[in-house]
Amino acid sequence: MPLFRLDDPGDLAAPVLVAAFDGWIDAGSAATMALGRLAEGARTVAAFDPDAIFDYRARRPTLDVLDGTLVDLEWPELEVRRARLADRDLLVLTGPEPDYRWRELADDVVSLARRLEIASWISLGAIPAAVAHTRPVPVLGTASGPGLLPADIVQGPAGRLRVPSAALSVIELAISRAGMPAVGFYAQVPHYVSGDYAAAAIALLESLGRHLELELPLGALPAEARKQRMLLDTATASDERTRAYVEQLESMADEARLPEGDELITEIERFLRERGSEGRAPS
Repeated sequence: MPLFRLDDPGDLAAPVLVAAFDGWIDAGSAATMALGRLAEGARTVAAFDPDAIFDYRARRPTLDVLDGTLVDLEWPELEVRRARLADRDLLVLTGPEPDYRWRELADDVVSLARRLEIASWISLGAIPAAVAHTRPVPVLGTASGPGLLPADIVQGPAGRLRVPSAALSVIELAISRAGMPAVGFYAQVPHYVSGDYAAAAIALLESLGRHLELELPLGALPAEARKQRMLLDTATASDERTRAYVEQLESMADEARLPEGDELITEIERFLRERGSEGRAPS
């Protein structure tokens, strides 16, 4: 039996499947924030069995208690929603990163993609990096073949990069091995930023929009990004060491120097050390 339930999606014209999971490669919640914007009001067309893929001790359902009475539970869900933008159908797969059965899940997503006759797969993610909040958010790309990425997206980083995999990457690799075009867009989030980072969500939506040749709605994200920028500027100005460090990152960006694989690994390890005490993958 497959892990998913598929409802009638209606007539789809060469739909694109776009995916993001919270957790390991969702620094600043940028990727899930971006897809949450696209999925607002969209209809669910497929859902995965949460009992089969989630550890409820790691992702406990949210319990509502009203005046001392237990009234409701909200369970983690992994769903595909159909969003219609202009004359394009986007199938948005988003939710918590699954805890179990990654290989089976990847096979089932491939099966689902074939049944829905998707034209291509797009991963969205975000990684901690040595970048400054005062500069445009860099976006790196992955691609299953040449010529798939927009001209302004660098495929990289250069060289061999070995890191713990995310479930999203397991699925992207399975999709590409099944012969479907697959790309990924990964925003680099300043490692000193905590909490949601709207600027990175905007960068991902803009990269996705250029790839699809669509103008994607940003909603309240620009206002949230401006508010966060003001807070970060204030915090940076108040501490001399932080200000000097940000200036160093700015000079690297101005030199247009791309990070090497070893640098990304160093920043990811730092990110894990800082967030490891939370008892779950960083987000």
